[in-house]
Amino acid sequence: MPDDIQEPAAPHSESAVEPVAHEPIAPQGHEPELYSELPPGNYEAEEPQPYAPSQAVATLPPQTAPPPPPPPPKPPADEDEEDDPEERGMLRMSFMEHLEDLRSVILRAVSGVVVAFFVSFLFCTNIWKIVAAPAVDALRQIGVNPPKLVAITPLEQFNVVYIKLPLLCSVFVGSPWIFYQLWTFISPGLYKREKRWAVPFILTTAGLFIIGGLFAYFVAFRYGLVFLLGIGRDINISPMVSVNEYFDLFVNVTLGVGLVFEMPVIIFFLTLLRLASPRFLLKHSRYAILGITIIAAVVTPTPDAFNMTLFTIPMIGLYFLGVFASYLLVLRREGKKFPWTIILLVLLGVLLIAAGVFAILMYRYHFHWITKWPFFTQ
Repeated sequence: MPDDIQEPAAPHSESAVEPVAHEPIAPQGHEPELYSELPPGNYEAEEPQPYAPSQAVATLPPQTAPPPPPPPPKPPADEDEEDDPEERGMLRMSFMEHLEDLRSVILRAVSGVVVAFFVSFLFCTNIWKIVAAPAVDALRQIGVNPPKLVAITPLEQFNVVYIKLPLLCSVFVGSPWIFYQLWTFISPGLYKREKRWAVPFILTTAGLFIIGGLFAYFVAFRYGLVFLLGIGRDINISPMVSVNEYFDLFVNVTLGVGLVFEMPVIIFFLTLLRLASPRFLLKHSRYAILGITIIAAVVTPTPDAFNMTLFTIPMIGLYFLGVFASYLLVLRREGKKFPWTIILLVLLGVLLIAAGVFAILMYRYHFHWITKWPFFTQ
């Protein structure tokens, strides 16, 4: 057989098969060239090792969480809204507790009036002479002689002079104590700054009440009696004034005018409770003047225009005085000031002009003062 002829290769058999080195299968997503040079072996999944930065890489400083934003600034607390334990207790009071507080206030006020009653009882005879003086002067002016009051019933003078008169006097004398008790009842419902007004409240209310009684005694009551007792003198009617009837009229006039003089205080408290404002009061002043005229017609002992005017003009002045006090309260609430200097200078100028006019009338035209209307005559 020639040498260049080779024998056919033997069929493949298991024994003849040589082992073939298998290349590792590259993981999905990686190029096979990266793993072609790896030595054969068993590549099992290994647990991931924590990352350790090399020394050459600069480590970043640990970042802290940013601080939370500051809370919004709390609005400045109003001085009127101070947290006062007494105010919290007042708000928690029940209706029955309010009634109990009112009962104690009334008892304390009555006890003060009782003390003033016994003090007035010691001077009742002298006080009666003062009270009866307007009637005596009116009877003397109309020509009644002797000018005396009469008692129709046996107990009339006793009831009036020794019971009713000291009681009326005790109301005026004890009015500061009565208004103080009223303040103790309403003060727990006020703020701390408003509680400082205790002394001005007591002095103002008691002072206006007493001034109203004095105005009724010296002005309105005297002129009213002269008019009333003088009616019928030209037709042979002689007046006979009863002690009881006279004193009832005296009580109605003095107490009525005294209460009406509290108008500025009432207006001030309405503004304090935000139930009224100076603008509202001025806008509706015409209705207030109408109401004042009606009240003057009721309180005035006589229906003539002169005596009604004597009541109406001071009451209208008191109304606008209350409006002015309300305006001052609103200015203080808004943090503003009233121009007192300018107002005082204007008033001083008006007084100087009035004094100059009266001086000219007295020294050049010989005017003089008298105790009756028109008080200043030639």
